[in-house]
Amino acid sequence: MTLETLELIELDGRKFAPADQIATTEWPCVLSERPHPILTLKDDDLFLLTDTLGNIGGCMENDRSSSMGLFCRDTRFLSRLELQIEGRSPILLSSTADKGFFLSVLCTNPQIDDRIRAESIGIKRELVLNGGLFEEIEISNYTTGTVSFEMSLSFDADFKDLFDIRGYARENHGKLLRVVPSELANADQSETFAMDGATSPVAKATEMTLAYKGLDGSLMESRIYFVHQQPDLLKGFTAVWQLTIPSHETLKVGYRLQMFNNSSAISVVSAPVTLSQAKAAELMEEQTWRQQVTRIRSDKSTFNQIIERAEQDIYLLRQSFGKGKALSAGVPWFSTLFGRDSIIAASQVLMLDPQIARETLIILAQYQGKNEDEWRDEQPGKILHEIRFGEMARCQEIPHTPYYGTVDATPLWLMLYAEHFAWTADRETLDHLWSHALAAMDWIDRNCKETGYLRYLRTSRRGLANQGWKDSGDCIINRRGHLAEGAIALCEVQAYVYAAKIRLAQIARMKKRIDLADRWEDEAKDLKVRFNRDFWMEDQDFCALALDGDGKPVDSITSNPGHCLNLGIFTPEKAYSVAERLRAPDMFNGWGIRTLSSLSPAYNPMGYHIGSVWPHDNAMTAIGLRSLGLIDQALEVAKGILDMTKRQPYQRPPELFCGYERTGDNDPVQYPVACSPQAWATGSVFQLLQMIVNLVPDAPNNHLRIIDPALPESINYLALQNLRVGPTLLDLEFERSGSSTACRVSKKRGNLRVVIEA
Repeated sequence: MTLETLELIELDGRKFAPADQIATTEWPCVLSERPHPILTLKDDDLFLLTDTLGNIGGCMENDRSSSMGLFCRDTRFLSRLELQIEGRSPILLSSTADKGFFLSVLCTNPQIDDRIRAESIGIKRELVLNGGLFEEIEISNYTTGTVSFEMSLSFDADFKDLFDIRGYARENHGKLLRVVPSELANADQSETFAMDGATSPVAKATEMTLAYKGLDGSLMESRIYFVHQQPDLLKGFTAVWQLTIPSHETLKVGYRLQMFNNSSAISVVSAPVTLSQAKAAELMEEQTWRQQVTRIRSDKSTFNQIIERAEQDIYLLRQSFGKGKALSAGVPWFSTLFGRDSIIAASQVLMLDPQIARETLIILAQYQGKNEDEWRDEQPGKILHEIRFGEMARCQEIPHTPYYGTVDATPLWLMLYAEHFAWTADRETLDHLWSHALAAMDWIDRNCKETGYLRYLRTSRRGLANQGWKDSGDCIINRRGHLAEGAIALCEVQAYVYAAKIRLAQIARMKKRIDLADRWEDEAKDLKVRFNRDFWMEDQDFCALALDGDGKPVDSITSNPGHCLNLGIFTPEKAYSVAERLRAPDMFNGWGIRTLSSLSPAYNPMGYHIGSVWPHDNAMTAIGLRSLGLIDQALEVAKGILDMTKRQPYQRPPELFCGYERTGDNDPVQYPVACSPQAWATGSVFQLLQMIVNLVPDAPNNHLRIIDPALPESINYLALQNLRVGPTLLDLEFERSGSSTACRVSKKRGNLRVVIEA
């Protein structure tokens, strides 16, 4: 092959050619005999999914492993990372990803012919995320003599868009590239060179580059820089070390991987040079955050483990968008900014860290809809659903730039706007976002004008058909299991609108906008009357899931009305009827409340929204039960979710789990592809804690009410330290004696008035 026959791409003095024009040695992959669980690391806009060996297998044969890799901004920058010893997979001893950004693996060697007996070589892998991927491998010889063997690390990157991995159809793809070797790039054009790594290995290579040219012209790269001991040679994208280790000596190899787009680092986090620097930077940032947030602990170690994991995951899910950080919705599929998910999660953790709510409000306001755009389902004043940064978004193959197909994010944003002010009395943020609040309310009013209810109907051909929190295609069904048609008005969305108007009216009154306050209060009262008439199913004594395009009730029994209980839209008798029905055996399975009644012909315990159980769905209902004075019932729902969480890996609540009945000592049945960690599942832990202690903040009036706190029977003592309400910091202690719970203020830094009501 000659230089003139290659389709060369030049960037910063380097030359690339299409991968299919440069032959590369393929290093065989090794399938494990048994599938390993997947471990998750996350740091801001990076996340990594590996097996418990720390590997990303190059020839996995099941769909479960197809999501593995290193991702940044919706692109997979590493699709293979495989450690081998003499062409074989190591034997796992232990591994942990407990810290969330750091993976530690201990493994050993299999039997190597008759030269090295099994389990005589110790191998320690450490992987850290911090603006890039860092790995160090320590290899120790525990035999009595010197050993020599080959160790290899195989890399690859397909640079796939996350939506491509999820199965969205793509007609065209960009081109994988290979770096043109310097001996060819600098040669006379007529001279012919062998290009196969098998015949011309590179000695003592210091770095490796994986590259891809997208359909938008972007040149994406994963650059791997080897440290400590350089590889003896590269074969394709496999680094090979020929190791000789004396008895009881240790060698170290390693690399750092950084990701680039057109030679600019793609992560918002600046990568350090070494793994130890990366680890130290992460630990320092986490420590700084923990010093600023509320510390919550009980007298029970298992309960504390759940709380500590939830704190850790909230820290990990914080992701930079511009100058602020919001909670990304979940790993792997939803590691980006969402409207609904980020808002609900921010509301759930107000007790832990109100700064998350402030930054979420500001970030979403910056993206607030400005135009009428059917492709993106955008309208002026509307809050986005989801934003993406991958190749498919950049090429307009998907409308997520951002995409606005959500009916509930806008009223939820208004609710969070009011809640954040109640916790913080942050008048500066309130005033800064007031015009955005008015625009959001105008959007609601325009869309309610025709029927009096806030509805959704997709306009984008690649958008979501269903645009509430249950957004799968098969979930808005009637009692016969048939799909509802037309513009859909969900019951919980009307409750959000009601709450938004009531809460914004209070703010408008404070801002001397009496005209708005009176109007919004009158509209809320009218909505409440119509809602209790139009959504109520007399024959089932329950609230309809929705109204369809003809204004008829979608009459299935679902969990959605549980979201309405805390918001005041039901008349009291209807609220109690909903509360009782949600706890019937066809809805409450012992672990939690199902999304759909098991008596429905469409019920499927494995269905995403048609029979599964979602922690956040249950936490919102538990708050509603509590608001009605149904404390025991609320604690029963909380107990089911917390019992489920205890049984999860790392005591981490999943996005959802299957709706099978809880019987005897059986474990909850996992949903196969649930996100974990996931923001509003993690936030549910704090929402349930909020339900237990029942804090009602009114920071603008320098007031905190604690109404009838009630610790569950499994907990005798609970402490909240560094709780922030307005400018005041509080330490609260709760102690249970029999059926009553006492509360005392153990420390207060500020002049907040605390009223404990039993």
